[in-house]
Amino acid sequence: MQHTVKTLYTILRAKGLMFAAAESCTGGMIAAAITDIPGSSDVFDRGFVTYSNAAKQDLLGVTTATLDENGAVSKECAGEMAKGALKNSAANIAVSVTGIAGPDGGVEEKPVGLVYIATCVSGAEPIITQYNFAGDRTQVRALTCRKAYDLLIQAASTI
Repeated sequence: MQHTVKTLYTILRAKGLMFAAAESCTGGMIAAAITDIPGSSDVFDRGFVTYSNAAKQDLLGVTTATLDENGAVSKECAGEMAKGALKNSAANIAVSVTGIAGPDGGVEEKPVGLVYIATCVSGAEPIITQYNFAGDRTQVRALTCRKAYDLLIQAASTI
């Protein structure tokens, strides 16, 4: 994955862009991966680890209605998280992740491995993708982080 992170770093640095991350199920893994690179402050503004619903509301502006009607693991929540990360940062691009890493917490409608990832570019609506990752907690979180970086590269390439 380090190659993917370095690719994003190179693209953002060349374009003079910055990103922010709003993380739930990954608990800071996206931020940790980029900050492993010296000079990452040129491309990474900040990360929000919003594991609780209260944190999603307080730091990112996720609405009570979204949480009540759709839950924290939903495309609606992922979209609001990404928008909130952009609004509360100096970033041009944001990524958000919310999901059920397991081993507990899954139900039939929302099984373990269900993850929503949203990317949002300033001035545009978020692009939200649903994934159903297989594996244990460590694998689901790693796959989520890797896919978030892939989607960030796609978003950065459009600017």
